[in-house]
Amino acid sequence: MNKMLKNSPDWKFTEELNCFDQGYRVVAGIDEVGRGCLAGPLVASAVVMPGDKQLAWYKRVKDSKLLTANQREELAPYIHETALAAGTGVVEAYLIDQLGMTAAVHLAMSLAVTQLHPQPDFLLIDYLTIPSLKLPQKGVVNGDTLCFSIACASIVAKVHRDHMMQDIDCRYPGYGLARNKGYGTQEHLAGLRELGPSPVHRWLFEPVRNIARISFKEWTERRAAEGIHGT
Repeated sequence: MNKMLKNSPDWKFTEELNCFDQGYRVVAGIDEVGRGCLAGPLVASAVVMPGDKQLAWYKRVKDSKLLTANQREELAPYIHETALAAGTGVVEAYLIDQLGMTAAVHLAMSLAVTQLHPQPDFLLIDYLTIPSLKLPQKGVVNGDTLCFSIACASIVAKVHRDHMMQDIDCRYPGYGLARNKGYGTQEHLAGLRELGPSPVHRWLFEPVRNIARISFKEWTERRAAEGIHGT
């Protein structure tokens, strides 16, 4: 297992190899996307990549932010086909508002891990650790650029969320969500000023609160009236 990873041309697999050397065999990389968005869900993915394969597409893997949308779309199927296990957790905007961002990130990551079969015996997470998961784990600084498993997770999460935002844009047009993915672009802010926030916008973020000009209670009631559950 270790020999094959060490022969990879571009990735050093340092974190994965350290885990294997300690006796762990099912090592999951975890990352999230959408933390800084004004609208839409938070999405986290967990991926267990095999340690006994060296595939040509490995060298094309990077942090999802360093890839184009087309490159991510091309790589995501390879990752799903090759992974020993992959899972994705989604936390919707209303729950982000209720829990706060840190708890929402932990929940999304936990949901992703629970979908993995086989279950991992070690977690490599971009920056964070997840206290609620009673598994050995490590938060890797700049993990999405330094750790292959985390980079794969970042691609899977980003592609999943981008597809969700395309669907959300059809339900709530006028904000450009298919293009800006919920980030605070000029187009998005202009749509907010013209239309007001939609139920998928996050009260947690100041631009949304300032434009909404209603209380959080009124905001949750509006969401409930539109069938947004859990509010």
